[in-house]
Amino acid sequence: MFGQKELDEDGNNVSALLEPGCQFEGKLTFKDTVRINGHFTGEIFSEGTLVVGEGAVVDAHIDVGSIIIKGKVNGEIDASERIEMKVPAEVRGDIRARTLVIEEGVLFEGKCRMGEARIVREAEEPANSLTSGNGNDGEGSYEEGSPIL
Repeated sequence: MFGQKELDEDGNNVSALLEPGCQFEGKLTFKDTVRINGHFTGEIFSEGTLVVGEGAVVDAHIDVGSIIIKGKVNGEIDASERIEMKVPAEVRGDIRARTLVIEEGVLFEGKCRMGEARIVREAEEPANSLTSGNGNDGEGSYEEGSPIL
C-alpha cells in the first residue's frame, strides 16, 4: 500500500531496495533503511541502516549509522553505531564502529577500530597518534618481560 514501508526477510523496514541483477554506480544517501541485493559501486552515506543481502556485492566507501552484511563488501566501513557480519559475509577493508558482531564463518580481512565514534576518529588524527619510537607510527613490538605501556 502507498506510504507503507516493506519489511525485508530480516524484519527491517526498507525504504529502498536494489534487487539482484541490478547494478548501480555513484553516491547513495538515505534515511531509515536501504537494502542492497545487487551490485553497488561508489559511496554510501547515511545515519540510518544499510543491509547488504546475501549475494550482493558492494565496492564502496561506507559511512552509515549501522550496517548488516550477508554479502560481499570491499572498502572502508565507518558505522557510528554497529556493524554486524552474518554468514556468508565477506568483508575486505578497514572498519570502524562502536559495536561489532561477527558470526563464526564470516571472512573479514582488514583492520578494526572500536569504541565511541568521536573517540575513535580523534585517535586516528596524526596530531593525536602514538608512536612506538621505532619509526613505525601506530605499530610497535613487544618483547617478553618488557613492561606494557
